[in-house]
Amino acid sequence: MACPKPRCSRFTTTSRTHPQSLGVITDDPFLTETDKTQKRKLSQKRKTQSSIDGYLSPWPTYTSGQTILHNRKPCLDDYRRRSGSWQQQTLGTTKPRYLEQLENYLRKELLLLDLSTDSAQELKLQPYREIFEFFIEDFKTYKPLLSSIKNAYEVMLAHQREKIRALEPLKAKLVTMNEDCNERILAMRAEERSEISMLKKEKMNLLKIIDKKNEEKISLQSEVTKLRKTLAEEYLRYLSERDARKILIADLNELRYQREDMSLAQSPGIWGEDPMKLTVALKMTRQDLTRTQMELNTMKANFGDVVPRRDFEMQEKTNKDLQEQLDSLRDDYREVCKEHDMLLQLHMSTLKERDQYHSELQEIQRTSTPRPDWSKCEDVVAGGPDRWQMLAEGKNSDQLVDVLLEEIGVGLLQEKDFFPGLGYEESIPPFLRFEGVVENKKPTKKDVINLLKDAWKERLAEEQKEKFQDFFLNFLERRFGPADTMAWAYTIFENIKLFRSNEVMSQFYAVLMGKWNESVYIKQKETVTQLLKEMTNVDSQNEGLLTMEQLSTVLKSTFPLKKEEKIQELMEAGGWHPNSSNADLLDYRSLFLEDEEGQSRPFVQQLWEQYLDEKDDYLKELKQELGLELREKVTLPKVREALMTIDPKLDKQTLNSYLSQAFQLPVTELPEEPEEKTENIIIQLQTVLERLQMADVRRMGPREQEPVPLSPWQQVPE
Repeated sequence: MACPKPRCSRFTTTSRTHPQSLGVITDDPFLTETDKTQKRKLSQKRKTQSSIDGYLSPWPTYTSGQTILHNRKPCLDDYRRRSGSWQQQTLGTTKPRYLEQLENYLRKELLLLDLSTDSAQELKLQPYREIFEFFIEDFKTYKPLLSSIKNAYEVMLAHQREKIRALEPLKAKLVTMNEDCNERILAMRAEERSEISMLKKEKMNLLKIIDKKNEEKISLQSEVTKLRKTLAEEYLRYLSERDARKILIADLNELRYQREDMSLAQSPGIWGEDPMKLTVALKMTRQDLTRTQMELNTMKANFGDVVPRRDFEMQEKTNKDLQEQLDSLRDDYREVCKEHDMLLQLHMSTLKERDQYHSELQEIQRTSTPRPDWSKCEDVVAGGPDRWQMLAEGKNSDQLVDVLLEEIGVGLLQEKDFFPGLGYEESIPPFLRFEGVVENKKPTKKDVINLLKDAWKERLAEEQKEKFQDFFLNFLERRFGPADTMAWAYTIFENIKLFRSNEVMSQFYAVLMGKWNESVYIKQKETVTQLLKEMTNVDSQNEGLLTMEQLSTVLKSTFPLKKEEKIQELMEAGGWHPNSSNADLLDYRSLFLEDEEGQSRPFVQQLWEQYLDEKDDYLKELKQELGLELREKVTLPKVREALMTIDPKLDKQTLNSYLSQAFQLPVTELPEEPEEKTENIIIQLQTVLERLQMADVRRMGPREQEPVPLSPWQQVPE
């Protein structure tokens, strides 16, 4: 198909004014009011001028000042030949007048524009749009095609403007997020730098200790060397003395033998004495022997039963000790008899109570309902037997009742479409003050738990200046907007009030309703984090495994006040059994994981239960130390004295925080001295204990135990 022939090369344009190009300001959202005013003045100036009269004529593309069209679409060969011949004919022609007028107009318009504004590109595009409008109006044959091209570009530009307008808030949000991330990174780097400096200081101290130990080791080695040398010298000296002694003994023996030989050599003179003289001497000796023997027999007869004085004194002392022991044992026997009588009386009273309780038990068994068969709930609970087994695992009857009530309450809660407002009374919490009905948003249990976790994260990240109930209301308003704030507040409140068995919901409900201070939750989380950090420090290989001995050591160092049985309970909750070896490995990181519903592992739950038990024991000990009934009133000095008695390691800051919580006074207003000024601060003991139960109360050190008197049978006689 042949290309259409171009229109007549020469024609005269009539004088016309283009309203779209000379007098109309397009509705551009990117033009400011200043730009629109400037355009309006320019259009008024243009209205006074006549439209451009051009003399349209062909003009060779190789003429000076020409605009070269590179991407010309191909056409027929005869048209190309005609174009070539036409170019040869018009080789010497000048630029057309119409083109020169358009270029001059474009140049003037560009010079009049203020390109320093933000919308400079849009203003710069406007003259080109007007020139294109001139072409559309003057070239009638190509007007549909040029109009469609212009409309396509206008639609595309409008689409790009809308996209830019939509991306502007995202850009601002990205800038804000970038600033927040940079601040967090700087904070983390500052914390890392401080930690690194502390570690460097600790390293230098350890290096100094190592150098000191090395110096001690060197000095000890030199001393050992010196002692070895001295020992060798002494050994040699003793060897020489031993040899000298042997030689001396040999010399003495030799001298003795020589002396005996000399005496034997002189003995023949003795045998030469008178035999009669020897006989008389023998007779006299025998008489002396007989007399001595008689005296000895007489002494034995007279003093045979006599005991030596030394033996007598020893026996007398032994007798005295035995007499004292006998007296002590008699006293002990009397005490034992008294205790035996008391135990007999206690035994008789216990027997009576047992019989009474037995009869009451029989009466209760006769009148009470039988123990429920919980297996009947398998067909009622959603999820069937498998889910019921999962819910009922490890729970007693009271807990199973709570679980069943939660399952029933979930169904009833899902059926409600609206909640009635509670009004604007002062007794109503701020986040529930509303008149009318609010919509039930019907979120899933997992959605509520995730929302509560997000609320805790935001609460821990801020400075906690406002009350927790006000923070919760502001959090919902920031998350869902003012329109849906009350609907979500009522929905979440009904959910956390229902799910008491869920750890996340029950703790959030207790803090929200003022049953606990939020410091209880924060301190427990810090304790768990500190315990995990201690385990990670012990795991030098970073394998995530610890032996049971290492676990026991970490628990004892982190909780030095816990008794041995409490440590054993934590280890058993972590997976240790009495029959297992201390060398068994444990994945300690799994102890701190949570399931989809936010429930902690048994290890963390046991840690929380022990904290509650320790708090109860602490408050019971405080009540016992005060020695008052719950309805009796107590003064601030007595509570302070009792706290210092049961917990001597309690520092002043912690003590003041306990007293501030118990008597609802600011710490700065707590009186110090003299004590007489505090006598007017009186409150019931029950109120004091209830307020301390709400706060994070824990023991700071062991109590100094007084010596326990021994029972009579445990006393040892002196």
